[in-house]
Amino acid sequence: MMLIVGSPVSPYVRKILAILHLKGLDYEIDPITPFYGNDEFSKLSPLRRIPVLVDGDLVVNDSTVIAEYLDEAYPGVPVLPKAARDRAQARWIEEYADSRLGDLCIWGLFFPKVVAPRVFERAPDEAAIAKVAEVDLPAALDWLEERAPTDGFLFGERISVADLAVACPLRNAAIAGWTPDATRWPKTTGWLDGIAAQPCYARTIAFEPAILATRPEGRRAALEAVGVKVAENSFGTDAPRASIMLR
Repeated sequence: MMLIVGSPVSPYVRKILAILHLKGLDYEIDPITPFYGNDEFSKLSPLRRIPVLVDGDLVVNDSTVIAEYLDEAYPGVPVLPKAARDRAQARWIEEYADSRLGDLCIWGLFFPKVVAPRVFERAPDEAAIAKVAEVDLPAALDWLEERAPTDGFLFGERISVADLAVACPLRNAAIAGWTPDATRWPKTTGWLDGIAAQPCYARTIAFEPAILATRPEGRRAALEAVGVKVAENSFGTDAPRASIMLR
């Protein structure tokens, strides 16, 4: 059985979990965040980022690399389109989502509003958050709106890694209190609603209370209660470290 190291609330972990669900692959999870990773986690993930996939004796880092590995090793339900042109476009949109949306939604909103106050007792910079919410993220959504599908998904009726990559960081923005306005971005919001309705993605939403509404010591049991297979051993620590990366 494959092991995924990383919290399900991370957009990069969520993307991989959705792909595993879509492909019908069994996995167990060690639901840590990088700032709770121990020294063994540093060996497993030298950049101290999540997710990490362990498949037998193979260790794969970075969500994009993991997604491509899963598509090549377990091709039954592909998440990359077949045509070379479409595959290139899917990879670019995934990169845009991972990099630009990730920076804005995670570091601009989710981390300062949700993580830093809880984990590091750090007050948010309200001016910086307002700039992200009112200027930077709307500009990114304007770019997406021009490219969003009017029906189905980016590459037809089958969901792809590019669709998931866009939806996942925006879910973190929603947790932090920011959601796109359907009157300004009608195509994008309709597209996101279609992604959210997919069972492979919807299942990841069900994992959120086990992380967000549960103290750290109870999260493993809470995940098991909603049907997640949790790894017996963990790469986590009891106290956070200063070194933090979520991707």
